[in-house]
Amino acid sequence: MISWSLVFAIGAGQAALLALALWRRPINPQANRMLAGWVALIGADLAVKAVYFHGPAPELLKAYRLVSLLPFLYGSLFYLYARALTEARGLDRRDLVHLSGFVVALLANTGLFLQDAAQDRAFFEALRHGAHWPGRPWLDILLFGYSLSYVIAGLVRVRRYRRGLLQRRSDADRMSLHWIDAMAVSQIVIWCIALVQWLARIPWIDYPLIYGAVVGWVFVVGYLSLHQVAVAAEPEPEPAADAKLEPAGVDDPRFPAVEARLLQLMAQEQLYREPALTIGQLAKRSGYPEYLVSDVINRRFEGHFWDYINRQRVEAARVCLADAGDTRTILDIAYACGYTSKSTFNAAFKRQLAQTPSAYRQRHAGAASTRDVD
Repeated sequence: MISWSLVFAIGAGQAALLALALWRRPINPQANRMLAGWVALIGADLAVKAVYFHGPAPELLKAYRLVSLLPFLYGSLFYLYARALTEARGLDRRDLVHLSGFVVALLANTGLFLQDAAQDRAFFEALRHGAHWPGRPWLDILLFGYSLSYVIAGLVRVRRYRRGLLQRRSDADRMSLHWIDAMAVSQIVIWCIALVQWLARIPWIDYPLIYGAVVGWVFVVGYLSLHQVAVAAEPEPEPAADAKLEPAGVDDPRFPAVEARLLQLMAQEQLYREPALTIGQLAKRSGYPEYLVSDVINRRFEGHFWDYINRQRVEAARVCLADAGDTRTILDIAYACGYTSKSTFNAAFKRQLAQTPSAYRQRHAGAASTRDVD
């Protein structure tokens, strides 16, 4: 008991520090303040657990039960956090509906919270002798499903946001919200442990293990959230006034001209070298509406805007790496071609050419040496 109490106390302290750091972060302010409140709530949960496991007492019974119901709120908070990140939108009164699962859990435990001190002592003694917390199996299953559905809804929102990024931005990798996936998977693992504990009653899978996993989750969230980049919450572009509704499968007659103009911009002006190039900027430089440029890229170049720009960047880097006279480092070449990180460049290069940049350069350097000898 004492060791778990210490683990929970450490987690509570970490949560308090993380909540303060997130609240003060200047990037993604609405989302980070929401996450700060959520992490602070988890810190309070762990603090009560630490006190209770250090010295269980009837006086702590109600507080312990109250924080034990907070997980039915965490799924909703995850969804609201994902929404705040992708839409730069805070909370309003209508969002109170997302508290309904927690409210239902509270109402189901009303009898416990209305007990007097004598009843608390009697129930506490019963718990010490092996009794279980009162509950309704059908309601517990419903609440488990309710919470997981919010986690899934948050992931669906993030996936939709990523698809929009690929259509709009050439630097989509930087703000793809991969830390959200880690947060969601961690929550799902914790919920699965809790479900197994509830259904199977396996001795070593118990409440201390569940909340030990929560402590680990706090550290994961701390590391990932403090390394996040600014997220661009951009609205979907609206069709221009001259947009024409073409029949399905029929290209706009301007497609060939737009395609030629894009090829010119990439070959002569090398716009792909701009790290944060957006489809709006490309459309403006091309002189054609954004919706038309997007259609040409999707239908003539067979891919998202992000795919199209990355193909241009990798091809430019490939030419440089094959040139024995180009003595720049691979990282310098990557930066010159529009990339902002080595990992992103390596992944894109390997995806397109099925080998790493360094292997490609070595192979071509060896070929050049052979030609020189011949």
